[in-house]
Amino acid sequence: MTVRPALPSDAVALAEVAGATFALACPPSTPQAAIDAFVETALSEQAFGGYLADPDRVLLVAEPTPGAPLDGYAMLVLGEPADPDVAGALRIRPTVELSKIYVREGGHGRGTAAELLTRALEAGRERGAAGMWLGTNQENERAQRFYAKHAFERVGVKRFRLGDRDEDDFVFERPL
Repeated sequence: MTVRPALPSDAVALAEVAGATFALACPPSTPQAAIDAFVETALSEQAFGGYLADPDRVLLVAEPTPGAPLDGYAMLVLGEPADPDVAGALRIRPTVELSKIYVREGGHGRGTAAELLTRALEAGRERGAAGMWLGTNQENERAQRFYAKHAFERVGVKRFRLGDRDEDDFVFERPL
């Protein structure tokens, strides 16, 4: 497996893996229509094209072999968080958000997420961040264990709008 920076030509593959993995992080009670709408707007090929062109974002992809379907991806967002709950909870500045890190279900437990995270931490450091933060659903215990294993501490809470309802997320942070 190789983790590499995403290229503009990866937008289609990123949208495909995002569509296949986003629901894995949602609470079981999340309506499928809300998941589908989020994928269609925030995780589409067009959305990824915009993310890839944004100088304040870094996208990494996990590729099992060159040309094979992606196993996962991570996205960083540089700069101060816009959410006042997050901004108030963070202790380390300057910061970078680990906005997304998703791995296909068949890749769980194989080190793909750990390698993506390692490379994301490096990318954050390279861009001058002293800390990294993320939000994860309060019901996503698997993700919380993963982040705790990698030195993230829970520092606060925030809301994540999904469909017509607010989801409760924990905010985690770690030094770089």
